[in-house]
Amino acid sequence: MPYKEPKIEKHFYKISEVAGLFGLETSTIRYWEEEFPSIKPYRNKKGNRLFTKEDIEQVRLVYHLLKEKGMTLKGAQKKLRENKEDTVNNFEIVKRLENVRSQLIDIRNELGEE
Repeated sequence: MPYKEPKIEKHFYKISEVAGLFGLETSTIRYWEEEFPSIKPYRNKKGNRLFTKEDIEQVRLVYHLLKEKGMTLKGAQKKLRENKEDTVNNFEIVKRLENVRSQLIDIRNELGEE
């Protein structure tokens, strides 16, 4: 999964930083903002988008549906509109399983080096 946790914890992240976390172009994030009402970054007086951790989680959910599961834009919109709770629960389970997998790989690598 190309998502990378931010190196520095901040309250707000620029759109370029969010795009970098997912390996996407900023235009893709802006487009998703228009298509998915759950992505609502704060805008400062200049009009720059500032994303919170919650906004990044929404982008991560959309990324999961579109890029990892291979859903169409319309399919992802419909899934989030009709069954958002189950979608979020499934996404959380996938995140936990990926975390467990990476921990197991780390343990295997440590054992292999001894």
